[in-house]
Amino acid sequence: MPGYTSINSKMLQVPIGPGQEVYSRRGAMLAYTGHVNFAPTATAGQGIGRTLGRAVAGERTEMMHVTGQGSVMFGKGGLHVEVVHLAGDTLYVEADRLLVHDATLQVGTMFMGEQGGIGGVVRGAVSGQGLFTTTLTGQGACALLSHGGVMEMPISPQRPVHVDPQAYVAHRGQVQNKLTTAMGLRDLVGRGSGEGFQLELSGSGVVYVQASERKI
Repeated sequence: MPGYTSINSKMLQVPIGPGQEVYSRRGAMLAYTGHVNFAPTATAGQGIGRTLGRAVAGERTEMMHVTGQGSVMFGKGGLHVEVVHLAGDTLYVEADRLLVHDATLQVGTMFMGEQGGIGGVVRGAVSGQGLFTTTLTGQGACALLSHGGVMEMPISPQRPVHVDPQAYVAHRGQVQNKLTTAMGLRDLVGRGSGEGFQLELSGSGVVYVQASERKI
């Protein structure tokens, strides 16, 4: 069965069948053919404990479990759609950036404090990402939403990447990230996050950066 197919930069066609179920963002179905079922899900395949913690924090995104036999067209708010294929590795992504993902992928929720301690929590507050981020692990595909499309930037030990927190979409690989300030605190008075704060990503992997500083 063929995989995800881009109809254009803002619409995606996904085949549904035996062994190829997906979870999609609620309200993202544009059209479908065949016999396809959509059922609300509170967990989208992840543990109930982490899901409840995220719900209490007000950061849970409503998802649908898509099953049956057919083909579904997905899109959301005219946002750009980027397909990412995982080959046993892990993608770290904000829940509201996820349009659809294979049900075969293991879904997790990571507390931002697990990746940078108090600095991770501060990063979530400054960037608007909140206290949690979503992880997808395994073999399969997913599709991300962005303003203006995304660019893949390689990260290596010799070449760390600095990203505006508002432009960050996701990353994968053995990557460490921390929030840094580009200017002195005196210079930040009266400014938004903008270029005052940056995410420094180091290690080995890839970061996905959108062509905008707008959040979804």
